[in-house]
Amino acid sequence: MSSVPTTSQERALRLGTRRSELAMAQSEGIAERVRKVTGRPVELVGISTYGDVSREQLTQIGGTGVFVAALREALLRGEVDFAVHSLKDLPTAQPPELVLAALPRRADPRDALVARDGLDFEGLAAAGGARIGTGSPRRAAQLMHWARGLGAVIETVSIRGNVGTRLGYVRDGELDAVVLAAAGLHRVGRASQITGLLSPDMVLPAPGQGALAVECPAADTRLAAQLAELDDPETRIAVTAERTLLAALEAGCSAPVGALADFLDDGQDVTELRLRGSVGTIDGTTLVQLSTTGPVPASADAAVALAQSLGRELADEMLAKGAAGLMGERAL
Repeated sequence: MSSVPTTSQERALRLGTRRSELAMAQSEGIAERVRKVTGRPVELVGISTYGDVSREQLTQIGGTGVFVAALREALLRGEVDFAVHSLKDLPTAQPPELVLAALPRRADPRDALVARDGLDFEGLAAAGGARIGTGSPRRAAQLMHWARGLGAVIETVSIRGNVGTRLGYVRDGELDAVVLAAAGLHRVGRASQITGLLSPDMVLPAPGQGALAVECPAADTRLAAQLAELDDPETRIAVTAERTLLAALEAGCSAPVGALADFLDDGQDVTELRLRGSVGTIDGTTLVQLSTTGPVPASADAAVALAQSLGRELADEMLAKGAAGLMGERAL
């Protein structure tokens, strides 16, 4: 990573971020890398989004974009120079005035269980069932489906709030467990509280989960080029496949859609890109889960094109299996 010397004339770069503990932690991590790349100081500018201040369920307030609209407005007004988002919160339609300059290397995309008595999901099921908190219809659909396969009785309970608030439901005995993104727990130093990681074979994560997006005005080509040094090509390819699937399904980020793209190898070299997708009813009675693969070309641009092709292909297959009727963005 190159370092650009600073000059006295260059002011600090303003990084727009949500005010939550998680958002501030992940933004500070990006800020440190941007300081090294640009040679300029970076200051965090906390911005409250509608999704942060509303107490309604995401499915009731529109879901898509509620955590990013205020940040994007601040970018367009010139109040901040760039912004850091959780990629899973971003709508799939990209405003032409803004560019996703960097998608840094993705963290663990899996969901994590934090349960009483150190139990994992199978332990909760064996204990006679459980009340599990989640704000995600996607998680609820897949957890309920998995529980049915185990013959277990679980109840998913809709919750909102920051990481500490959600963990408090288990600590205080209100819920048997909560499910959160593993990446978020690591970023705020709470990984030690994870009692089980949910395999993608059990629960597919949200499209883009574990990845961050660094966005800036398209017109600021110098900054965009500098931020691009943080980009991870494999992450961009994988999340492009996932987000293309989401877009082709015409589903929002609060719809019960799971997706994960990963690279397969022959023991030495990466040979294929695999994309898995799921959509199901929140009670778990019906789940459409399919996958597709394609050979990875040498060119990065060609690999992105492959990712887009796989996303559209898998969406068509899922829609043919009845996925469209399962995506109503309903409350849990």
